[in-house]
Amino acid sequence: MKPRILVTGASGNTGRPIAEALASEGFRVRTATRSTTPPFPSADHVRFDWADPTTHEPAMDGVDRMYLLLPPLDADPSLLMNPFIERALARGVRRIVLLSASAIPEGRPGLGQVHHFVREHAPEWSVLQPSWFMQNFSNPQNQHGASVRRDGMLMTSTDKGRVGFVDAADIAAVGVRALADEPSHDTAHVITGPQALSYDDIAAVMSRVSGRPIRHVHASPEEVRRHLQEKAGMPEAYASLLAGLDVTIRDGAEDRVTDTVLRVTGRGPRTFEAFAQAHADVWR
Repeated sequence: MKPRILVTGASGNTGRPIAEALASEGFRVRTATRSTTPPFPSADHVRFDWADPTTHEPAMDGVDRMYLLLPPLDADPSLLMNPFIERALARGVRRIVLLSASAIPEGRPGLGQVHHFVREHAPEWSVLQPSWFMQNFSNPQNQHGASVRRDGMLMTSTDKGRVGFVDAADIAAVGVRALADEPSHDTAHVITGPQALSYDDIAAVMSRVSGRPIRHVHASPEEVRRHLQEKAGMPEAYASLLAGLDVTIRDGAEDRVTDTVLRVTGRGPRTFEAFAQAHADVWR
């Protein structure tokens, strides 16, 4: 019998396609979201909330492998995630695949501590470290997606710094293999798209495909933090974290591309041009 796999965040950009793909390959998939409604019909579904410990045991019961997303808008998810992971391993979970980020090295406070805990304690493990999601620009619940729709602008303190923006579908495809392959990957996968682009480049592509002027506003980290708090309603600690990551982009930390998607899945990653063409109506 194939392993039972818990997929948290199973209605999201990566969780849903991962859950659907694993189910299509014959795995026993348990979906977990903060809603009681399954993300797709016939799913073995549980309500799961990192902040509600009463939802944890039903999620991990009888599970062999897990796909874990961090609690939303939490500047230090290790406080909730590491104790959960420790209990899950004690209950017999063998493989953990964690969604982290290329901007957060192993051991860094917060999600980097979760990365380190997983690598040290899980018998089988993978950490997905994607670059910034292309969906950040199309999702109206993301600060960039909302700002483009509302004001026709992106505000960052990245200056001319470039990012290997990646489609969530490509991240999910790597995650499926990390969960499904018989040999565990036991590695951190840095996942990017095929090009490193600046926010000026992104604004230019969105403007061209949508026919609507979209500009990139170059701001200071303090202005970005304030914008995230006032316009996006973010907690101060999380807004400060994102503003600080803009500075690392400005300084070149995300100016790279990797072959991870092609190497792990056998197909190349989607370009931002193709993504923008498919989502042009969102920005019009």
